[in-house]
Amino acid sequence: MSDKPKIGISIGDINGIGLEIIIKTLSDSRIYDYCTPIVYGHTKVASFHRKATHLNEFNFTVVDSALDAQSRKPNMINCWEEDVRIEMGQSTKDGGKYAFTSLQRATDDLLSGHIDGLVTAPINKDNIQSEDFAFPGHTEYLQHRDSKDESLMFLVSDSLRVGVVTGHIPVTKIAQSITTEKIVKKLQVMNASLKDDFWIRKPKIAVLGLNPHAGDNGLIGTEEQETIIPAIEEARTHDVLAFGPYAADGFFANGTYLQFDAVLAMYHDQGLIPFKQIAFETGVNYTAGLSFVRTSPDHGTAYDIAGKNMASEVSFREALFTAIHVIKHRRETAELNENPLLFSKLSRDRD
Repeated sequence: MSDKPKIGISIGDINGIGLEIIIKTLSDSRIYDYCTPIVYGHTKVASFHRKATHLNEFNFTVVDSALDAQSRKPNMINCWEEDVRIEMGQSTKDGGKYAFTSLQRATDDLLSGHIDGLVTAPINKDNIQSEDFAFPGHTEYLQHRDSKDESLMFLVSDSLRVGVVTGHIPVTKIAQSITTEKIVKKLQVMNASLKDDFWIRKPKIAVLGLNPHAGDNGLIGTEEQETIIPAIEEARTHDVLAFGPYAADGFFANGTYLQFDAVLAMYHDQGLIPFKQIAFETGVNYTAGLSFVRTSPDHGTAYDIAGKNMASEVSFREALFTAIHVIKHRRETAELNENPLLFSKLSRDRD
């Protein structure tokens, strides 16, 4: 395996900002010092988006397979032959169809070992739905393709890491979906990822409550006492340093999150609203618990600015480098596990 990883990139919704931020990121030649990018899409669609960015000197190198990818060049695999109608800023059937075509082809290569990691540009979770994609989002689809019982939507940045117990489900179903077993599993996935993927030796994880004021000892709700606290106690028996439950509002407002390596929120908005407020441009969505590495920017299709050359590529670039770093950490961990003496020395150095 080459020291420089091959990173597959799915283009997301063709009518959103996905290809704009991909092209802007890959137009920086320094990227090729760290990885070989392979974009799954079509050059005609990419050309349309390139014109909007005014990066006229940028061109993809077309390859038939990820195995043929050329180092120090932006590679593209044409995943379909037909012409595609692009309607910038609009949610269309074609937008979902070709987003899935790109994602499916990239995931196939990922599972075959032809690429070392995957960065996904934003999809529209509605128009991508079909007989082949009946999932709430990327996370659930990739978990299914990897045949894993559990994964974790893990938002990461230099200042804050947040995972969620429940992801893309209606608010009315949150409470009934939270169980002690589920919380424990999410904590175990998070703990393992912090150690193996981010090289944090003894992670400290904060757990948020579900109800306002973390239930106020049962006055506002009993989920903390009946479900969350037992989960924290059980997780500790599995060597997970979990603490809480904390009231979400004060926890973020007074900076308590800075005392922990990661935070487990009970539901999507409880964790993602403060995360995006604190680390929006530098935040990355990482899917922990899978056998492969997948990241994405922490924003959506942004139809309102699609085609206007207004999209920032910062989060996408962070997602690309996070994938590179995690791949490196996993490779080095595998090497260290084959050399126990070196692993022991490195562990002492980390402490």
